[in-house]
Amino acid sequence: MKPSFTLLALLISVFGISAGRAQETIDVAKITCDQFLSGQPFDSTTVSIWLGGYYHGERHDTVVDLNSFKKGSLDMMDYCVLHKDKSLMDALQNVLGAKK
Repeated sequence: MKPSFTLLALLISVFGISAGRAQETIDVAKITCDQFLSGQPFDSTTVSIWLGGYYHGERHDTVVDLNSFKKGSLDMMDYCVLHKDKSLMDALQNVLGAKK
């Protein structure tokens, strides 16, 4: 599957969900690990996809390795279980920063 097609599919799924809930907005910087794990008031899978796109965008990397993405998602969950009071963005930096 071409990376551009994958990115397009992810964008459509994220914006398609957003269109159904046009009145809701979420500041991702304020999401805690506890909220991420509980999936309230948002779908954790959607946030994971958004975070993956954010991280790759920051690195100007257009290639997404799906196996690596899945492992990163699991690593985020493991980190969040132990650090429920941390913000999700801090968790992202800690988990991905440890992989460098």
